[in-house]
Amino acid sequence: MPSHITESRIHGGAYSSPEFAAIFSDASQVQKWLDVETALAATQAQMGIIPHEAAREIARVASVELLDLDALGRQSMETGHILVPTLRALEALCADGWGEYVHYGVTTQDILDTGLILQVREAWGLVLQRLRAIRGHLLTLALRHKHTPMVARTHGQQALPTTFGYKVAVWVDEIDRHLERFDEAYARVMVGNLTGAVGTLAALGPQGLEVQRQTLERLGLAAPLSSWHSARDRILEAAWLLVQASGTLGRVANEIYHLQRTEIDEVREGRRAGQVGSSTMPHKQNPSTVDLISALSRLVRAQMLALTDAAFQLHERDGTAWRIEWAALPELFIYAGALLARMEGVLLAGLDVRETRMRSNLDMLGGLILSERIMLALAPRFGKQTAHQMVHEIAQQAQAEDRPFREALLSDSRLHGCFSRQVLDDLLDPAAYTGLAAEMVELVANKAMPRSSNDGLELQLSTQGNPSRSQHVMEGM
Repeated sequence: MPSHITESRIHGGAYSSPEFAAIFSDASQVQKWLDVETALAATQAQMGIIPHEAAREIARVASVELLDLDALGRQSMETGHILVPTLRALEALCADGWGEYVHYGVTTQDILDTGLILQVREAWGLVLQRLRAIRGHLLTLALRHKHTPMVARTHGQQALPTTFGYKVAVWVDEIDRHLERFDEAYARVMVGNLTGAVGTLAALGPQGLEVQRQTLERLGLAAPLSSWHSARDRILEAAWLLVQASGTLGRVANEIYHLQRTEIDEVREGRRAGQVGSSTMPHKQNPSTVDLISALSRLVRAQMLALTDAAFQLHERDGTAWRIEWAALPELFIYAGALLARMEGVLLAGLDVRETRMRSNLDMLGGLILSERIMLALAPRFGKQTAHQMVHEIAQQAQAEDRPFREALLSDSRLHGCFSRQVLDDLLDPAAYTGLAAEMVELVANKAMPRSSNDGLELQLSTQGNPSRSQHVMEGM
């Protein structure tokens, strides 16, 4: 019976993503271990370290479909070792004793860490696909509403007019920076490690560095300059990139959540047929998806705390910290995958942008939202500081007496002759005081979208239940 929320038959659809769950499944993980062993054997055969027959036989049987994962789980508990049962099963599948050459000159962490990077790379590609799709939907929304005036709020209070399109363009620009960070980090993160028991490559002898380089090249990974068994910055960087991107989308979801408040009601989630807001209040239309996205963003961030603890590795290798990654990193990616899917779903369903309500909210303060504009119009005559004090006094009086700002301005003796009624009406038009919002939307739209060939999709060594080893892993056998 599933007990974890990501596997729950009740909750799993909300807290998990099938694609990300497949990448971090047992079958995917074990297949990637086998891919590393296959690539290692192929390289060693080509370099004359092991017989070609051994490498070919290892490649022939290195498929998770030939293994009993339940048995591997039991044997892992019996042996107290996560990889040995898989190695024994692989050895047993090899004919004519060629299994003796499995796992030749490397250590468990070499296989597990390199396999983990293969999983991260596969997930990385999906993350970028989803982020780019979300970016595209948001950019379309930004351009459509670049001239749609709405209230900008600071400290939870009405501040000045802006446009809804510009609000969305700020989100797009932030996502672009995340895409740039993913691109910049790719070369640092996509690095394997086959440096042996204490990272010195002693078991592989003088050819060790070349064995490592060629093996990792077959897997589409770079070789490290030194062992990173105890240096977990690559894992932390990959996780932190996802935490940052999830934080942005969580912020977007939280903004939509608050804009859907009955008292604001400027943006609503699209409604699905059959969707129910409340079990007892039939009128409710709760923002159920964006509140889930906000929760998922927090869950992603929570896994980062555990992963930072995993960075405290002792000596050359340390299982007490390393094992934290096995739990926290898959959860982080799976929660993030669910978040990305839900956000894309919200945008595909279409946000209900309520322009009429945006306009009525702009008028809620009776013109006070244009106090800055009035102050600046008076500044050439009175000086900016004096104008600020005057407008502040008039605004406070208007609020105390519940009078329209326009009337309060016209009735103040200090301002007689400063404005005609028509000029004042023009100054108090919120749609005419959105600054360069529309122009900045265009700046964001015209910026080249960050796009990298390093999206993790160019090399897929395995998929769940359908091993598909790359041809160049097999070369030279």
